[in-house]
Amino acid sequence: MRLLDRVRQELRVRRYSHRTEDTYVMWIVRFIRFHDLRHPAELGTPAIEAFLTYLAVRRRVAASTQNQALSALLFLYREILQVDPATLRVTRARRSRRLPTVLSREEIARLLPCVTGTYRLMVEIMYGAGLRLMECCRLRVKDVDLDRRQISVRMGKGDRDRTTVLPGVLADRLRVQIDRVAGLHARDLRHGYGGVELPDALAAKLSGARFDLGWQFVFPSSRLAVDPRGSERRRHHVHSKSVQRALRNAAIAAGIRKRVTPHVLRHSFATHLLESGTDIRTLQKLLGHKDVSTTMIYTHVTRDGAMGVRSPLDVHLDVHLDEQPASGG
Repeated sequence: MRLLDRVRQELRVRRYSHRTEDTYVMWIVRFIRFHDLRHPAELGTPAIEAFLTYLAVRRRVAASTQNQALSALLFLYREILQVDPATLRVTRARRSRRLPTVLSREEIARLLPCVTGTYRLMVEIMYGAGLRLMECCRLRVKDVDLDRRQISVRMGKGDRDRTTVLPGVLADRLRVQIDRVAGLHARDLRHGYGGVELPDALAAKLSGARFDLGWQFVFPSSRLAVDPRGSERRRHHVHSKSVQRALRNAAIAAGIRKRVTPHVLRHSFATHLLESGTDIRTLQKLLGHKDVSTTMIYTHVTRDGAMGVRSPLDVHLDVHLDEQPASGG
């Protein structure tokens, strides 16, 4: 079996996501090309160190990107080649701590009308519930509780589940969307399709569940496609890049000069809740952060200015204006 096929097979056995599989294979291919197509078995720790240092020094990648490449190579050597590299001496990319980009409420109000079709509902859910892009794309019908006004996020970042708020103003439109999904699913079943991808081992344990309406995606693709990990033709969720493109075009149309991404909507959700008085622990649970220190960064981007401090110039001008004599009538 070819090396990359072995990598993919082992990743699937260990239940890694399809996106992680593609990312790991990409880094392994780049590593092999960097070393003039030599087989990784012929290379050792110095070759790994040279590649990671190149990424940091020459390519100037972010620390998270370098760590991603390192994880892929460690998986290759430890799990596929059965070799444990010695302690790596690598020039590490600088880890930057940047404040998140946040839209004001006024900018949100300008943005939403510029998003069209189903994408608007997705954008409103990402902002109104604090969902990540892929959490929204992968949302299943069974995880939307219209009566209790909550959304269950399954297998979120770090493979953690959580619940978050479902905006009440979206309940009716979500009900219409789910009815549309039910109609689409019924049509697929009539044509011999209707099976959906199931997480982990559920496909084997609950073989018939993939045809249930509850497991269907709330935001399905408009077309059927062959499963990249198999041969079954099925309806996947809407492509994440389509959502990103729709949001980017809407931001331009709304005249917003900030770089607007789906994650900016999540940042805005967190910041606006803090400004409305939500306590930090509740916000941590809604966002699904493992550590409250991750959530604390939003305390630095509230609308009260940097660290809640008023500029002395603003204070001076206020005093100066108070001292101005009233003009005669």
